[in-house]
Amino acid sequence: MYPNLLLPLLGVLGAALLTLLLVAVRKPVVRRLALRQVARRRTEAALVVTGSVLGTAIIVGALVVGDTLNFSVRQEAYRTLGPVDERIVSTDPAAGRAIADRLRPLAADPDVDGLLTAEVAQAAAVNTHTAQPVAEPRVLAWQIDFDAAARFGADGGPSGLAGPTPPPGQVVLNETLARSLKTGAGRPVTLYLNGHAAEFTVARVVPQQGLAGTGLGGRVNRNAFLPPGTLDAAGAGATHAVTLVSNRGGVETGERLTGPVTAEIRSALGPDAGRAAVDTPKHTVLDQAAATGDALGALFLMIGSFSIIAGALLLVNIFVMLAEERKTQLGMLRAVGLKRAHLVGSFSIEGALYALAAALPGVAVGIAVGWGVAVAAAQIFRSWSVDGSGLDIAFAVTPTSLVNGAALGLVIALAAIAATSARISRFNVIAAVRDLPVESGRRPRRRRVAVSTALSLLCALAAVPALARSQAEQTYLLPALAVAFAVPAASRVMPRRAATSIAAALVLLWTLAASVIRPRVFDTPSMAVYVILGTLAAFSAVVLVSENQHTVLRPLRRLTDRPTQQGLATRLAAAYPLAKRFRTGSTMVMYTLIVLVLVLLTEISGIMNASIDQAAADATAGYTLRVDYNPRAANPLTDLRTGPLARQIEAVAPLLEARGQATDPGHRTPAPLETSVVGVPDGATSGIAFRDRLPGLPDDKAVWDALATHPDYVVLDNFFGHTGGPSGKFYAPGDTLTLTDPVTGRAEPKTIAGVLTSGLAFYPGTGSSATVYPLVTGEQAVRTQFGPQAQTAAALIRTTPGTSPEDLAGRLQGSHLSASLVATPIAADVHRLFAANTAFFRLMQGFLALGLLIGITGLGVVMVRAVRERRRTIGVLRALGCQARTVERSFLWESGLVALEGTLLGAALGVLTTWLMYQKSSAFTGLDGGFPVEWAQIAVLAALTLAASLLAAAGPARRAARIRPALAVRLPD
Repeated sequence: MYPNLLLPLLGVLGAALLTLLLVAVRKPVVRRLALRQVARRRTEAALVVTGSVLGTAIIVGALVVGDTLNFSVRQEAYRTLGPVDERIVSTDPAAGRAIADRLRPLAADPDVDGLLTAEVAQAAAVNTHTAQPVAEPRVLAWQIDFDAAARFGADGGPSGLAGPTPPPGQVVLNETLARSLKTGAGRPVTLYLNGHAAEFTVARVVPQQGLAGTGLGGRVNRNAFLPPGTLDAAGAGATHAVTLVSNRGGVETGERLTGPVTAEIRSALGPDAGRAAVDTPKHTVLDQAAATGDALGALFLMIGSFSIIAGALLLVNIFVMLAEERKTQLGMLRAVGLKRAHLVGSFSIEGALYALAAALPGVAVGIAVGWGVAVAAAQIFRSWSVDGSGLDIAFAVTPTSLVNGAALGLVIALAAIAATSARISRFNVIAAVRDLPVESGRRPRRRRVAVSTALSLLCALAAVPALARSQAEQTYLLPALAVAFAVPAASRVMPRRAATSIAAALVLLWTLAASVIRPRVFDTPSMAVYVILGTLAAFSAVVLVSENQHTVLRPLRRLTDRPTQQGLATRLAAAYPLAKRFRTGSTMVMYTLIVLVLVLLTEISGIMNASIDQAAADATAGYTLRVDYNPRAANPLTDLRTGPLARQIEAVAPLLEARGQATDPGHRTPAPLETSVVGVPDGATSGIAFRDRLPGLPDDKAVWDALATHPDYVVLDNFFGHTGGPSGKFYAPGDTLTLTDPVTGRAEPKTIAGVLTSGLAFYPGTGSSATVYPLVTGEQAVRTQFGPQAQTAAALIRTTPGTSPEDLAGRLQGSHLSASLVATPIAADVHRLFAANTAFFRLMQGFLALGLLIGITGLGVVMVRAVRERRRTIGVLRALGCQARTVERSFLWESGLVALEGTLLGAALGVLTTWLMYQKSSAFTGLDGGFPVEWAQIAVLAALTLAASLLAAAGPARRAARIRPALAVRLPD
């Protein structure tokens, strides 16, 4: 992923490493200092490397997920297209033959290496030669020249359909159809062509690749290939004439010529251009691959960014503690002439060694993480499609992503280490040599105050237009930076702790209140706003708590005041977090960040689960089934109203459908959007609700009435043109789009009269298109614009009380197999989609759990360093009569206190942030089941986090308890 970042990242990394190499070569003292420290503290070094490995693994894992999704979508081009780059489709076979004649001269075009003409009809198939008959209503029956198909696009690779032409009475099936029918070569199968049953023998089964997997836009095509003349002999007049064009080059390289070849096709069609639709399916599929991979890869990278921040904080914390431990040594070195820049170089080289040691293991772990996500995602993505033909996930990784992940991990680590080294190198030499505590009440320097005040004013001025335009990232970030930069100036007129506390409280308040003041901040596809929101909330809350720990820990005073060993353990456990606020706060932030996002994902899952029944009601409005069928083979509507199953059917609402193309009303892409135009009969769907309505239309019924009387009105759902990521609010009633008939080219402007709460009932149920967006309007408007192309090919069914929609769906499909009828229980689809989404959130929670592991590792590192740092203090306490068990308890309670504070802060912020998003974000449109607080899951998460933290601290606590007083008092290490 992100090949455009490769060179800049390598440039930055190369410059940083080259600088450190020059320092190491030219300054032997600096080099020896760094190498000696690495060799001395092997356990701590291993823990630091472990934290860096996890940080790099999360970055690489997110990029590998993007690679996998990108590759999986790109495989659609190989599986369903192969050499096919352009497709010219006519619903009139006679017109199709005339069009094929016009296109024949293109064979001599140097950009074209193949033309193939075929006819295709919608059909159904059944295998009665099994224990239970197996039927498949979604079949495409192709009449094709097998010899021409084998040669088609051969210069770019195999066409996917080779072998001899089957004799009359035999058929070639692709693997998908054969698997669906549970049949194979040499076995009989029945095909329904134009509503008539015909017996065939399976000549062979071919893999679903190239021509064998092609269709008219579907992601999974169940194809039956017949010898020339079969459809004509069966009287299947309802066929599509298709001319397929292969561009010069391979499966993907040929797509680059789509623009010029398409122009040549339109020029060659001349006056027949209005009788056929010219599609560019491969260009569409590869664009979707890039969009899907980038969007979902960015989603996992956004989720992982909180873990990356935690990893950076781990490095910062480690080096602050290292500096504290080496304070006397560093003071002596500075006293004998070592420059501050040399100290920075020494720490930076040491940190670079840790980061470099973590790079390759981090990449390896990241690949394993990406593979695990791919395995889990495979099942989830399959269940997202209406007909079970969802995206097939195939694991893939590119060298670019591995290099990008390793380089980004190194750059983040080096930046964190360099910034920390520069900060900790600033100390009072005399105080460091004498091991005196740092002065806490010193006022900030005038230069710092002047610079920070100027930056504060600049951020405040820049925030004004950002707030006016509701620019999401700037709305959160600029006011927070303005407040943060004002702290040095405020510290000159009030105590530093008071200034910091007020600033943290203001930032936290703004972070939580910004969406209330500017409700449109969440109406953006960008995921950066969620990273900024979570980071600001976590950091400001932790700073506020850290600066006021005395107040927070006041309820423990009864325990700390007890003159017992337990009271002493409690006092010791509270003393260190009070004395070392920075490192305690850094550890707390790791917990708060990760728990915040985990709780947010838990709450979103809870909102979805609570909204399932309401979402099903919104999607159905009383209709329980959607049926799709082939209107040219048979019309089942009369039988639905008066046939044997009519007693189980209360109402039937036919849907007039046509294929169209629309501009994006949200202006996200200039490319036309493939659209299923649906014409609804007057009054039939008035119970389906709207999220937003055009001003002047007081209720839902008024919108449906307006569609019948205003042919320029249309309604959409919230996902029209959606390509992944957070679904923002990109269009509203009153916005316009242009709807085009791709066959005739007739274009009409349309006005959005309403945005549906749920448009699921209007999505095609046959899997006929991989990406299609329903656009609903009045019946007459569809007939006027699309003419004979518009056909009644679907219907909504309301079943009688007590009738099982699932049972009726199976009976309808069996009794109307000749019409290729597909019956879809709408409510069951809603439940399945919600379950898949919940599983996806669970997957992201598992991915984020690595970040929690970083936080726990960070706490373990802090406790290991704390034992070493307080070795002499422990010796004195033990010499004065403090029991070993008390020392062990104090360390365990200290780690438990830090983990508990961070977990509780994260849980509270997670619930509050989700509630604000639920109230203000359009992403929660249609989820009207209320806001449940998932107490049980949050409690389990908190308990597991606390238990793991105590487990991480158990080893250091036992080591502290075993320290011998005599040795600890006399020896520093």
